[in-house]
Amino acid sequence: MRRTFDGELQSMHGQFTKMGLMVNENILRAVKAFINHDKNLAMEAKKKDKDINEIEVAIENFCFQLIALQQPVSSDLRSIVMVMKASSDLERMGDHAVSIARSVIRVKERHNKRIPEVEAKIAEMAEIVKSMVEQVIDAYVRVDEEDAYRIAQIDSEVDKHFVEINHYCIKQMAMDPEVVPGGSDYIAVAGYLERIGDYVTNICERIVYLKTGEILELN
Repeated sequence: MRRTFDGELQSMHGQFTKMGLMVNENILRAVKAFINHDKNLAMEAKKKDKDINEIEVAIENFCFQLIALQQPVSSDLRSIVMVMKASSDLERMGDHAVSIARSVIRVKERHNKRIPEVEAKIAEMAEIVKSMVEQVIDAYVRVDEEDAYRIAQIDSEVDKHFVEINHYCIKQMAMDPEVVPGGSDYIAVAGYLERIGDYVTNICERIVYLKTGEILELN
């Protein structure tokens, strides 16, 4: 009986890890589409979100089933609750990737004037976020509390990029009205990336909870 339950827990963890990788790939896909103004890639990112939503629902249903049928206690229950909450965080991260993809479509339709310096900064910000997502999935697999604390601290770099992009865009928009539509999209995309960083921090908190049973705020 216990062996069967352990196998089900491993399956749950495997599905969560798969979802994390799917979300990370779609974030990268959406940002690449934005930087390259690639409408086709943006449309692909929108379509991929359906798969992310489906696996999130499957994970949630599986977790409810485990709770109902196995009546887990202590660390097992913490593990299941953590996956339910963290998969919801991943789903929201996926939603922000879709929002970035939609920005690409708007940019293509309006033929906005570009600001190369800001696009380079967004690319840097996206790389940090991508690395955070990859690292937090790895930390989750290893239930690494120390890594969770370290990854959460990286979010300050994401916040710094957001502030810099915001300030630079506002300055450029004040100087040149033609960049206002594009500048608004840059600010929006940076905001989506900033919120993805916040959700990564949430998952870091859930890793700490899984390891220690303590509920902490790491940001």
